[in-house]
Amino acid sequence: MNRKKLAIVIIALLISIIGVNKIFSFVEHQREIKLEEKRIQEEKRIEEEKKRKEEEEKKKYMVGVNHEAKKYSYDAKIISDKFNKYDYSNNGERIVFLTFDDGTSTTVTPQVLRVLKEEDVKATFFLTGENIERGQEKAKELIKEEFKNGHAIANHSYSHDYKILYPGRTLNLESFNSDFKKTDDMLKDILGKYFSTRVIRCPGGHMSWKGMDKLDTYLEKNNMASMDWNALSADAEGKRKNAQELAEYAIKTSQGKEIVVLLMHDTYGKEETAKSLPQIIKYFKDNGYAFKTLV
Repeated sequence: MNRKKLAIVIIALLISIIGVNKIFSFVEHQREIKLEEKRIQEEKRIEEEKKRKEEEEKKKYMVGVNHEAKKYSYDAKIISDKFNKYDYSNNGERIVFLTFDDGTSTTVTPQVLRVLKEEDVKATFFLTGENIERGQEKAKELIKEEFKNGHAIANHSYSHDYKILYPGRTLNLESFNSDFKKTDDMLKDILGKYFSTRVIRCPGGHMSWKGMDKLDTYLEKNNMASMDWNALSADAEGKRKNAQELAEYAIKTSQGKEIVVLLMHDTYGKEETAKSLPQIIKYFKDNGYAFKTLV
């Protein structure tokens, strides 16, 4: 009888030990599950924080215009593609892009900026690096003013030298890119590391040179746009004109077009261009055009 009782006790103890081990094993398993869940949650938190910071960083980047001025901007690639087909229609809606080449000058650019501010319209400035250097700190301050006032900043090369850009009237893509990069770097130095522009204007116009298919391929690959014009004040063509003549020429070449990209210059010696601006702007306002910038 004692042996039987002892056997029962031993069996009970064994069952109890096995049960306790199972309990310990279960508890340990649950602890491991919770640790794994915590690890996954922490990894998710870190990834979400990384994405949040990346999104915040992206918001700092400014392409062509400051953040507030985006409402005045228009995709230059859309306009460039339409111009390649000589299509200046826009479903009945009229838009005009006032563009100024060869700045920044310390003489004419301030006059242009004053008129634009008075008329409450925005423009696109195609800047050349050599003229920025020529104007030194004052030119840099004018670029900051253009940018702050909601105008678009675009690249018109560093040298504006046809012999460097198009030797023998044929594009040299390596020299072209190197020349434009100088101005890109200069603009980033002036406006900050978050600034860039995807819009360029070829000196002499894209339409004027041979071998431009290489540039087209490069621009397409880099999501950039080369922007010519379909109207002009002729302030750099023919005989020297006064403000009235410039305004009349600009209006004449703009008529009948729902999309107008108007070429003007704010470089040295173009004081009459600044004087012609109020009449030019009045024409577009009176005819229902919206003023946009190219980015």
